[in-house]
Amino acid sequence: MSDNNLNNDVAKIPDFDLSQSVFLLKNPALSSRHPKALEYLLSEIEKERLGPYYCYLHNDCFTKDNSVFPWNEELYNSIKLDNEKEIATIKDKIKEAENDDEGELEIVKGYTELGEYYAKIGDRENAIITLRKAFELTPSTGSKIDILLTISRIGFFFDDLIFIKKILEETSSLIDKGGDWERRNRFKTYKGIYLMSIRNFSEASSLLIDSLTTFTSSEISSYEQIAQFASISGVVSLDRKTLKSKIVESSEILSLKSSSPGLLPIINLTNSLYNCEYSKFFKYLSEVNDEVLVPSKYLSRHASYYLREMRRKAYSQLLESYKSLSLKSMADQFGVSIEFLDNDLCKFIQNNKVNCVIDRVNGIVETNRPDNKNAQYQLLIKQGDALLTKLQKYGAAVRLSGTERVA
Repeated sequence: MSDNNLNNDVAKIPDFDLSQSVFLLKNPALSSRHPKALEYLLSEIEKERLGPYYCYLHNDCFTKDNSVFPWNEELYNSIKLDNEKEIATIKDKIKEAENDDEGELEIVKGYTELGEYYAKIGDRENAIITLRKAFELTPSTGSKIDILLTISRIGFFFDDLIFIKKILEETSSLIDKGGDWERRNRFKTYKGIYLMSIRNFSEASSLLIDSLTTFTSSEISSYEQIAQFASISGVVSLDRKTLKSKIVESSEILSLKSSSPGLLPIINLTNSLYNCEYSKFFKYLSEVNDEVLVPSKYLSRHASYYLREMRRKAYSQLLESYKSLSLKSMADQFGVSIEFLDNDLCKFIQNNKVNCVIDRVNGIVETNRPDNKNAQYQLLIKQGDALLTKLQKYGAAVRLSGTERVA
């Protein structure tokens, strides 16, 4: 299969709207979204004939709780029959291609079609086995990458982070050997989403920001979602200068602002932090939590960490401008109570996350930023000692070598 025959319109298999709806339905805190999520799931299961996925949800996700996820045995049997017919049809095509010696291309195409069908209907085990068969048969590096990316999407669909890591590592080695521009860019998006989902926001932001200018991975995410993920990862991990150039002034993100309501919470939060509009910070941080983090299958597990880290970043940014300021003044700027700020700052101070101390007698916050010049001096001494040690060892080795020659 030629690498030049890459189809840019990669099928959206599996359908991530399904797994997102399952996530919403399983989260008690999102009960207001349950009716719509359930309606979508049941509608798609029947329309797309997703028998194995229907069974998986009933048995594994909702443990046969019909009050949350209703089960219709008659519907399942009907869908199962349709699935069996379609699978038999594709298998017949593969057998015919093998018997008639139609060539490697048609056989690989058949196994890929079968594997993608299994993936579509939610049969994870058979999908991976069949796609691996196609992977083994194709000699093309490009086609192997495409198959691995499809397998990785199955991992994303079922939220199996260990499996995703393994497949992306395998994909990366093939990308290094012969991945073209298109596949490299798709891989960049996949890896960025994975890194974000394991809380590596720093590396994720770099990949996701780059993905905005070369985005072709609509099979795993929408462009708006990638812009949202890039912003979420960037605002929490980038320094002020980089945040301005990569997020605040990003033409890709700004172009979506008026047409993408889902981006507004994180855009507002980013601008409030960058423009030092601290009175708006907690309002926008709360909106990001409620509208972006908690409803996201990738970010929900990191919501508490994210809120904490953003507060730390905002406190540190404000304190950089002062040697000291009153607790009341700082609390007023953020629009919170003195008691809340005192307790919150103490948690960060105890863990050496914010460079300040609190004088409770006088109600003062005093900064104690590290002495950079002293730190640089100590580092220079340490490096100098290491260099002298190496030179002494080298001199001893030279003297020993000379002694041996004289002997």
